[in-house]
Amino acid sequence: MKKKLVILDLDGTLLYTVPDIAAATNQALEACGYPTHSETVIASFIGNGINKLFERALPQKARCQEEIMRIRKLFLPYYNAHCADATRPFEGIPELLSDICRNGIKVAVASNKYHPATVKLIRHFFPQIPFCAVFGEREGVPRKPEPVIVWDILREAGIHCPAVDGPGRNFPDERPSVLYIGDSGVDMQTAANAGLEAAAVTWGCRTREELASYAPAHIVDRPEQIAAILI
Repeated sequence: MKKKLVILDLDGTLLYTVPDIAAATNQALEACGYPTHSETVIASFIGNGINKLFERALPQKARCQEEIMRIRKLFLPYYNAHCADATRPFEGIPELLSDICRNGIKVAVASNKYHPATVKLIRHFFPQIPFCAVFGEREGVPRKPEPVIVWDILREAGIHCPAVDGPGRNFPDERPSVLYIGDSGVDMQTAANAGLEAAAVTWGCRTREELASYAPAHIVDRPEQIAAILI
């Protein structure tokens, strides 16, 4: 079925954000007297929201709510000021987004990055793309892989499904017209929990083998391969 909507993850899918996330995390850890980590290690911590990132980055004995919030307090102002210093779109992503929109397909973002940073980065790097919805982690809304963020996007996009329309509504289920694209197991679980077709991308922080273990409908190595899936 031709797609009406494409939902994309942010970190590792649209943008390479690891250097700026690592810099912000490490300055907070160092300020608190904790060991820092390489960008590769920090990358392995990303995907479940920043509080989980801080929990993973802290030494085992310091992984308590008080220390997580202490790191968060130092991380946020630094990252807000430096989130676009070394971050960049992956090669081919601006062209992919333009092609999607040119073909009359709506595009949206679903991220576990905290919401203000998600919106800021999208506006900074893709100002010409008319996203129908951009959602990051919001207070009171369960993070991915819970599908609530997907239901919110489907409402904004006018895509019908039972979880959005409610029981007994006489609308066809349009989820087959939606493609979810991400670079992690969290994304593949989110798509599965929402009943969406998933495409896993290998240019993020996870291996092809790890992505394949979630049995997505598609695994792609380059953005231009996605065009064939949208028809």
